[in-house]
Amino acid sequence: MQTDLIIVGGGASGLFCAVQAAWLGNEVILIEHERHMAQKLNITGKGRCNVTNNCDVQTCLANIPQGSRFLYSALSRFSPEDTMAFFESLGVPLKTERGNRVFPQSDNAHDISNALINAAKQAGVRMVRDDAQRLLIDDGEVRGVKCAKGEYFARSVALACGGLSYPKTGSTGDGFKLARQAGHHVSDLCGSLVPVELYGNECAEAMGLSLKNCSLTVRDNTCGRDVFSDQGEMLFTHFGMSGPLVLSASAHMNSIQKGRYSFIINLKPALDDKRLDERILRDFAEVPNRIFSNSLSRLLPASIIPVIIRRSGIDPNKKVNQITRDERMALVAAIHRLTFEVKGLRPVEEAIITRGGVDVREISPKTMESKLVKGLHIIGEMLDCDGYTGGFNLQIAFSTAYACAASLQD
Repeated sequence: MQTDLIIVGGGASGLFCAVQAAWLGNEVILIEHERHMAQKLNITGKGRCNVTNNCDVQTCLANIPQGSRFLYSALSRFSPEDTMAFFESLGVPLKTERGNRVFPQSDNAHDISNALINAAKQAGVRMVRDDAQRLLIDDGEVRGVKCAKGEYFARSVALACGGLSYPKTGSTGDGFKLARQAGHHVSDLCGSLVPVELYGNECAEAMGLSLKNCSLTVRDNTCGRDVFSDQGEMLFTHFGMSGPLVLSASAHMNSIQKGRYSFIINLKPALDDKRLDERILRDFAEVPNRIFSNSLSRLLPASIIPVIIRRSGIDPNKKVNQITRDERMALVAAIHRLTFEVKGLRPVEEAIITRGGVDVREISPKTMESKLVKGLHIIGEMLDCDGYTGGFNLQIAFSTAYACAASLQD
């Protein structure tokens, strides 16, 4: 028996594609090797599910450092606005928070996953628990999928198997084996939107410190160019740094060798050097006989003060009324240009998404159909496309899934 579409993978892109294809009147089989579908979706956004970003298409594309040109057609056809309308039509009220991040009003990711699963069931999608082992390809066309429990046949097959991140949710990278079987090139796979390890022990000293209004610049020392710069939130950890700013910065670092990348943190980006010096002078004037190590509590969080004192080079026991202008300038520099050398990225298991994937030059940007095997589509995180934090990666999943489903009617 031949169906219209087989989808391998019951995550965000697979479920969404199944719903859209079934709504268009197609018979759909959805194959998932895990017991429960959408496990990774349920842990996104710390269990709240940042489902998309409430922005226009151009802004969305500007937040996709890898693959934005390829995704232009798909995002134009199914935009963040369309994603929001889709979930609200399924009875999931949404809200927009800082940075235009969109969440379910309930702050419960299960509301998003359950809406997709229920919509798929109601649309007649046949859900099968099985392990896809091989694509059935004949004369340059896909015919179906061979699984552990049997063979399934269809006019079209969509690979929606996810990447390597969060393997405990079933995202193990097996889909790339199927893509390679079809002749596709898969670029090197690693974590993206992942915490960053830094040399030294100073981050561990400030472990747990969350900065909400700092700026981060990543400098590539091999060319002397800044590859990332933004303002927002970051977190000091025992190994280095994490938080939204750091996760986004990780998407811009490749081939990390010792000394290549530096993190430059500005703890007070709202003040230029002159205004920060004036602020320091005012603080010192209020406590002229206090020793330097006890004089920064109004300016900086307690856990970062020992680091800044060391970086400034000022004697911690020196009274503040004896600190020279040159010493104050060194203090300003330590606060405005707190620099760390990047050691590496954390393992892909800790990454939000996978960097790398199927070469998009081998995929039609309008339909997500393979240019190598007729009827084979590749969607979601399997593609070599990735965006920043803020809902952009789920939007990639939904837009590419929609392009695939809609192409069945074209």
